[in-house]
Amino acid sequence: MKSWSYAQAGVDLGSAAEVKAIIQRLAAPTLNSNVLAGVGPFASLFRLGGYSRPVLVSSCDGVGTKLKVASLLNRYDTVGIDLVHHCVNDILCAGAEPLFFLDYIAMGKLSPERVAALIQGITAACLELGLPLIGGETAEMPGIYQEEDCDLVGFILGVMEEGRGIDGHSIVPGDILLALPSSGLHTNGFSLARKVFAVEEKPDILNREFPQLGRSLGEELLEPHRCYYPQLKPLLPYIKGIAHITGGGIGGNLSRILPDGVMARIKGGSWPVPPIFRLIQEQGAVPEAEMYRVFNMGLGMVLVCSARDKDKVHALLPEAWWVGQIEAGTKAAERVSIQGEL
Repeated sequence: MKSWSYAQAGVDLGSAAEVKAIIQRLAAPTLNSNVLAGVGPFASLFRLGGYSRPVLVSSCDGVGTKLKVASLLNRYDTVGIDLVHHCVNDILCAGAEPLFFLDYIAMGKLSPERVAALIQGITAACLELGLPLIGGETAEMPGIYQEEDCDLVGFILGVMEEGRGIDGHSIVPGDILLALPSSGLHTNGFSLARKVFAVEEKPDILNREFPQLGRSLGEELLEPHRCYYPQLKPLLPYIKGIAHITGGGIGGNLSRILPDGVMARIKGGSWPVPPIFRLIQEQGAVPEAEMYRVFNMGLGMVLVCSARDKDKVHALLPEAWWVGQIEAGTKAAERVSIQGEL
């Protein structure tokens, strides 16, 4: 009878121990005085204070098939930034302050070098935001993932004072829609983008310089997801609703924050669409409606504020565009309408 070991079954406990040590070292600088136990024990501990009626706000997300582009370029330092920024933006839509972050990394064959690059991106974003990376999970899963495959997921916990959150319930006709620019695709639409450019069949295209982009396609696609928390935190008292434009595009995400009885009318052409989106559309003969259904098309966040606060908000967010307004609507009506030049 053959004698088996865990290593022969595809799991290297030595690599796992090395990875754990790397994560502990990289995560340590992100910890603050509220962290009572971080990476290492079976559970992390965090002290919550400063709120009289705290409401915990949580979210979980990944970076999707953007990881395929990172793998083809063997560059993993930016997708960790994507992960943190995406999760922070999601809880920001509720008006929450981020408290701490956890990650999940799974690979077919555990690579300490790849894990280190992923964690370096995560911790860089966490340090910038003062956000502790207090724990997570790293798994080697042969048979579930191919050897070079990996998955990356983030978990965030935030807090807000009860009664001071942002949920869109006060949005009324006449309110104004302002938008902040994205830095590109962010973390959505990569399955379509990869098909359009056939990056698996001809990966060298990622190194090709496109005049429209002013850099290589790979550099453009790996541009990190923007984080809007530092800009928007001081403005939260003036904001009625925040939509993070992720999978589902402008319409699919803005409709999530609208109360019954209203609709959002977006004016096409009121912001410059970044060249990467037009390049994808032309290369793949993608219909205009499909582009707006899949991608953010240059809008990373859409904000709703009252008309009286528009100038005040815009003065503190000079890069924001006025992209439309809220009108009366019914439950049966289209919740978001994009009209005019697209």
